Amino acid sequence: MSPEPKPPLESTEPPKPKGRVREFVDENVPTLVAAIALALGVRWLIAEPRYIPSSSMEPTLQINDRLIVEKITYRFRGPERGEVVVFYPPNHPLVDDTSKVYIKRVVGLPGDRLRIAKGQVFVNERPLVEPYTAEGPRYQLPVTSEKDCLGCFPVLAELSTSGNPVFVVPPGHFWVMGDNRNNSQDSHAWGFLPQQNLVGRAIFRYWPLDRRFGLLPTPPYATDSPSTPP
Repeated sequence: MSPEPKPPLESTEPPKPKGRVREFVDENVPTLVAAIALALGVRWLIAEPRYIPSSSMEPTLQINDRLIVEKITYRFRGPERGEVVVFYPPNHPLVDDTSKVYIKRVVGLPGDRLRIAKGQVFVNERPLVEPYTAEGPRYQLPVTSEKDCLGCFPVLAELSTSGNPVFVVPPGHFWVMGDNRNNSQDSHAWGFLPQQNLVGRAIFRYWPLDRRFGLLPTPPYATDSPSTPP
């Protein structure tokens, strides 16, 4: 009978200690990678910070204000009148860089008939009360060729009895304007905003702390808006 094989002897040599760098990498890099992935996911899908680079939304938003822009709501519904939205501008000769995001307020919804006379916005022939504007506007949409007025939408304008063009907002588009009407490149310059250009809705100002920190208010007309004709 052959003798049973002896089990291998266990090594009595102590394990070599890890270097400090390797130990730090093993303990912290997975957590760091997960945190970065989570942050990128939140920014891509849920919300992201933005800052205000210009005066086009004064007095509501000042230069260098910091905001939170949420991206969930507009996956389930379109913007409502009065909401402040962040978006990429449409292709237009007056837009220098379509990769640069803009921030404006939604004034016209799909199907609305818009007219601007002496700076007053009319929605479906009802004057829009806008307490958030910086000052009395010093412009009106001129009576010019429809193509000049609407860019990519040359056939949607007609003249009202007052001589001002009436614009019908097409499906899937919005009319957006800055609160500082006299210093804002917006729909009155380049026309309607396609819904697919939207990034999200500005909802919260977190900086600076000494200037109206908190949620951005939505005007009452967002829930009591001018009616859209059938």
